[in-house]
Amino acid sequence: MLFDIDTEEAINKSNLTNIDLNNLFIRLLDHAIDIGIKLIIVAIVFIIGKWAIRWIRKFVDRFLERKKIENTVKSFLDSLINITLQVILFLIIINILGIHMVSFAAIIGAAGLAIGMAMKDNLSNFAGGVMLLINKPFRVGDRILAQSMDGTIKSMGILYTVLSTGDNRTIYIPNGPLSTGTIINYSDQKERRIDITLNITFGNDISTLKEILQNIIDNEPLIKKSPAPFIGLTTLNNGTIDLTIRVWVNNTDYSTVNIHLNEKIYCDFQENNIYTPSMLSVKMIKD
Repeated sequence: MLFDIDTEEAINKSNLTNIDLNNLFIRLLDHAIDIGIKLIIVAIVFIIGKWAIRWIRKFVDRFLERKKIENTVKSFLDSLINITLQVILFLIIINILGIHMVSFAAIIGAAGLAIGMAMKDNLSNFAGGVMLLINKPFRVGDRILAQSMDGTIKSMGILYTVLSTGDNRTIYIPNGPLSTGTIINYSDQKERRIDITLNITFGNDISTLKEILQNIIDNEPLIKKSPAPFIGLTTLNNGTIDLTIRVWVNNTDYSTVNIHLNEKIYCDFQENNIYTPSMLSVKMIKD
């Protein structure tokens, strides 16, 4: 009789255990299905969101194009819109996954110090970008010298300004230091002056030198007549003189004329046996 009771209790416990396992499996299956559905929804939202972000950026770009907004401002706004929309898409995905914003904020708050330290320079760069937009020291397409970097402005984002160098390198300059440093804009003025200083030995006839240089200038069509070119003796050195040429050209012709003048001066001086001082190498010999 006692054996029958123990057997019945064992059977009941076994049935209860099976029921609990079945319930646990069903709950796990429901949870997995729920997560799978959410992941599918997240994937769909992510794809649609990325497409929507690209469409909005193109729409804003066309709108700004019709309003004839400067490329520098367009570049900055495009970067700002892109980051803002990416953050909104991220928050939407977080909400779909069921992560409560209170919990998410708590996680961010726990890492607030580290994030704040990491974002300090970026906030400075963002403020620098705003100041660059307000002051407008350059535009997209201008050639500048800044932070010891020489290149053409390719784009300006909210944190970095992108330069393209003559040898096809891409340089990213943080907007913070860029906005507070010295910027030389080679493209801002329509005209530029070329200065060439020639160091000539004593004994050469000034009139002959000036005649040769004047003839070179007269035969260069890209040199402007006004302001008038200048040729003059600017410095008397110890055994040499400095003869200086100053001519004005269009900004776009600066490199071409500068190279051509130097080559032509060298050739014409060589033909007329006019030479600049040579460097002497002195070796001290100890007795």
